[in-house]
Amino acid sequence: MEVALKKMGNSTAVVIPPPVLRDLGIGAGQPLTLDTTADGRIVLTPKRKYILAELIAQCDLKAAPPADLALWDVARPVGEEVL
Repeated sequence: MEVALKKMGNSTAVVIPPPVLRDLGIGAGQPLTLDTTADGRIVLTPKRKYILAELIAQCDLKAAPPADLALWDVARPVGEEVL
């Protein structure tokens, strides 16, 4: 399927036909990330909505805290922090 670039204000846009949108499962207003490859291809990836429980499930809750976090315990207040 051939498409053409169109000028829209100061930007250039490509119109994606409805059958392609349906095949990809995306639509108007869908946030996407746009990347290019070394061989000149354009890659559109739907942005994923993260769920806190999924992110926490990926964490090792038994892992030791980062070493630099200990610095917060001994840092002196510099503003109006509540002690």
